[in-house]
Amino acid sequence: MPSADSPFATGADAGTDPKVTDVRERLAAAYQASATAPEKAAAKLASQSKLYVRERISLLVDEGSFVEDGRFANSRATGLPADGVVTGRGTVDGRPVIVIANDPTVKAGSWGSRTVEKIVRATEMALREELPVFWFIDSAGARITDQVEMFPGRRGAGHIFHNQVALSGKVPQICCLFGPSAAGGAYIPSFTDIVIMVEGNASMYLGSPRMAEMVVGEKVSLEEMGGARMHCTVSGVGDLLAQDDAEAIELAKLYFSYVPQNWRSDLPAYAAEPPSVRLTRHTVPERESQPFDIHEVIDGLVDDGSFFEIKPLFAAELVIGFGRMAGETVGFVANNSAVKGGVLFSDSADKASRFIWLCDAFSIPVVYLADVPGFMIGSEVERGGIIRHGAKMVSAVASATVPQFCVIVRKAYGAGLYAMGGPGFAPDATIALPTARIAVMGPEAAVNAVYANKIAEIADEGERAAYVAARRAEYEEDVDLERLAADLVLDQVIEADLLREELLLRLRYAKNRERHFATKRRDVPPV
Repeated sequence: MPSADSPFATGADAGTDPKVTDVRERLAAAYQASATAPEKAAAKLASQSKLYVRERISLLVDEGSFVEDGRFANSRATGLPADGVVTGRGTVDGRPVIVIANDPTVKAGSWGSRTVEKIVRATEMALREELPVFWFIDSAGARITDQVEMFPGRRGAGHIFHNQVALSGKVPQICCLFGPSAAGGAYIPSFTDIVIMVEGNASMYLGSPRMAEMVVGEKVSLEEMGGARMHCTVSGVGDLLAQDDAEAIELAKLYFSYVPQNWRSDLPAYAAEPPSVRLTRHTVPERESQPFDIHEVIDGLVDDGSFFEIKPLFAAELVIGFGRMAGETVGFVANNSAVKGGVLFSDSADKASRFIWLCDAFSIPVVYLADVPGFMIGSEVERGGIIRHGAKMVSAVASATVPQFCVIVRKAYGAGLYAMGGPGFAPDATIALPTARIAVMGPEAAVNAVYANKIAEIADEGERAAYVAARRAEYEEDVDLERLAADLVLDQVIEADLLREELLLRLRYAKNRERHFATKRRDVPPV
């Protein structure tokens, strides 16, 4: 009879072929070896507040839906159940997915030749059937002892990355990083659409602290080198920080609820709900110099509690994420004047670019909420390539073919207007609140730039102030909001309390827009 832990019958019955009995017993032993973590490994997982790989998968997929492939990989080797990775397919909220999950109890989740083959086959299945992929990463990287078998060949580890790039934009790829993702394996998370890292356990690095000390003489801790908080706040490689495995998986499932099955599929739709707060004409401060949190505007536009922010700890002067409007997914790119005045930096431009590409890949309309004084200036940012990074954001905006709506919340100065999907980038509509201002630069900076010499010549303080005030008034008249609307720079000027309904109507009408941008093989992005 099968044991409680194995589907294989063990023990010899009358008339049973001894060879078949032997096969069953060996299969039962191999099956049971990968069913639970060994006692010592289980204790280590518990000490790290980690879940066993199969517990992680059971939290992700619908009960009874998981079908595993290659469970007996490398079963003749000692101590390598399933060769350290669990692969297969199941459903998440009824939607079919591929799952690839490292088992850190098997040689620290390291890769051997069959590990790689299993992952390659899983990604090939995802490509054939255009299925989303959930990556559960917890791996020390390649087994050096197996390098010739798993590293250089046509079906070696490099083919995993090749397939991930082929999957990019075709299906959602969602990564939960529970432990290390070391050396070349660190590129797996970077090719996915979102990286959710467990604080205290997750790490990504090309070279370990020990290697860094040996090669470049740098003494650094693992957390400083590639820890979860560092990647979610400094490098931007991580998107979300989770407190434990269960929270990471829950965030992964929540993210999945916003995106389609693949690039051909419709977006998921849910019951429409009113916003948690109403936008009013008092939500946005009228003085452009007064900082405020743009989340207040987003919360007034999206269905109650539906905003899912991405990279909230990185480049927080720009807010990106998904919300639902009348039950349907919308992407938001919003300047946040409460952080660094909402000025765009290289990091915020990178953050926006990738998100816009993501939305464009999966047919998610984008709403830009502009309250931006422009890009940061100064020698430090120039040496950091802010022109290159800013051009990347502008390129992403220009080439996106999904419905795009530019909402001028307050100021939209200089190239900031362009980066936030302004009129020159053919948005489906440019909408302004009465608090909006559009100009090459703010009035104070403009007057000083044009009239600096004249201002310096006026000795009398009162006369100088009057001259400056007059020139400022002239400048503001030149960029008056009504004039911009009259000249068709703006498609609509509307009070904030009417903005949600206006956008809902326009989103509905834009669903069937033409998705062609330009005929060419591909662009050469300024990255």
